Amino acid sequence: MIPGFADLQRALPELVWCGFGVFLMLLQPVVKNRQTLTFIAMLGASLGTLITFFGIPGPGFYGLIQFDTYSLFLHWLIGLISFLVILASDSYLDREKLEGAEFYALILFATAGMGVLASAQELLTAFIGLEMSSISSYILAGYRRDSIKSSESAVKYFLLGSFATAFFLYGIALVYGVTGSTNLSRIMNADPASNLLRLGLTLILVGLGFKVAAAPFQVWTPDVYEGAPTPVTALFSAGPKVATFALLLRIFATVNAATDFWFWAFWILAVLTMFVGNLGALVQGNVKRMLAYSSIAHAGYVLVAFASVTTLKSDQASGAPGMAYAAILFYLASYALVSVGTFTIVSEVGGAGERHLSLDDFAGLSTRQPFTAAAFSVLLLSLLGLPITAGFFAKFYVFKTALSSSLTWLAIWMAVNSVIGAYYYLRVIVYMYMREYQGAAPAEAVESLSPTSAMVVTVAVILTLYLGLVPNHVLGIVLSRNLMLSAR
Repeated sequence: MIPGFADLQRALPELVWCGFGVFLMLLQPVVKNRQTLTFIAMLGASLGTLITFFGIPGPGFYGLIQFDTYSLFLHWLIGLISFLVILASDSYLDREKLEGAEFYALILFATAGMGVLASAQELLTAFIGLEMSSISSYILAGYRRDSIKSSESAVKYFLLGSFATAFFLYGIALVYGVTGSTNLSRIMNADPASNLLRLGLTLILVGLGFKVAAAPFQVWTPDVYEGAPTPVTALFSAGPKVATFALLLRIFATVNAATDFWFWAFWILAVLTMFVGNLGALVQGNVKRMLAYSSIAHAGYVLVAFASVTTLKSDQASGAPGMAYAAILFYLASYALVSVGTFTIVSEVGGAGERHLSLDDFAGLSTRQPFTAAAFSVLLLSLLGLPITAGFFAKFYVFKTALSSSLTWLAIWMAVNSVIGAYYYLRVIVYMYMREYQGAAPAEAVESLSPTSAMVVTVAVILTLYLGLVPNHVLGIVLSRNLMLSAR
């Protein structure tokens, strides 16, 4: 059967992102001006995001995707991440003498895959979105071909990602064998006592756990984040996590068997992930690697909210489940914005070849680059979760949902890990403001952020403070527009 016009409208963002990606690759032989390519890539990212307003709510392609306010919110977030990463990449590509067209095309292809993940209503469709995102990400991780670390990160990401994909596919096969369908709406009320169904859901969780860097599936994260080009690391830390958590949330909220069976898995994964991330970050002297471990810890905080959903789901009348879902989305939005800003700063301070990423290289940054140090401090304090930043309310709402669902010990472990995280976040600020830079300034060091990077950092800081001062604006949109999963 031929898809109708309404189906195409529901997939417009992905079509635009892929179309601009192909267009950029065709332009590469004839357009050599990097700024022109950057502008076209930014236009594609923003147009694909804005065009979501023309989508028609409802299922598309015979139930394979679901275009609703939930996917609309996530498309906007993913599109914004892509736009900011492209903008931040302009100066990086110039400094590293790398080709821009294929780099931007891969980012747009990865963005399209994330969009498919965010709106997938069927498991094989989700697999296609996952592969679109992953294959582009493997290439982006090794984009600095003359760097051994970059090549190493690409190989590690590819090998471990292939194993994760196999787990995900085997899980889909088992779910299909038990239920006769891979559509989430049709397997909604599958028998939760079926051992094969439980095994299938376990394998799906393992596959998706790799993408969100949940322990013990996080081993790839520090090496890949460190070796990949820093703008790509910014994309990895934000975009794929948002999209994968979006799919995980749709499965979790739709399939009753998953809600019942995954509770203890999320409980254990949350504790493991928080401790592995925070304890690993404590001993890092490389700021980029420290932020990689930090991203693992933040995945653990999100998993706390997932564990809370199970007990709150039975109390539909109070609206408690909707608040738990909103807490997850708010956390993803706030962390994604902060993450893009922090890695953009790390990219600029690192200089050519990313050779200046140790804590000592950040010493005295407040004297050399006052704006950069101030912006980095705000973003680090948001990751820590201090008031007036987005991170404070992100952690507060997750903590509140954990207490509301009587998961007291999980809330305690979250609080303990937040205290652990304070040490390594504040340590960077201490180096920037209270330590003198001991060595001679590297020849390639920048005196200030490039104009494009400064724009990205400014947007990240403004939105971080905005979400920290008036979080109810975003939460109000989430709750009043019934953002949560029309499939239910």
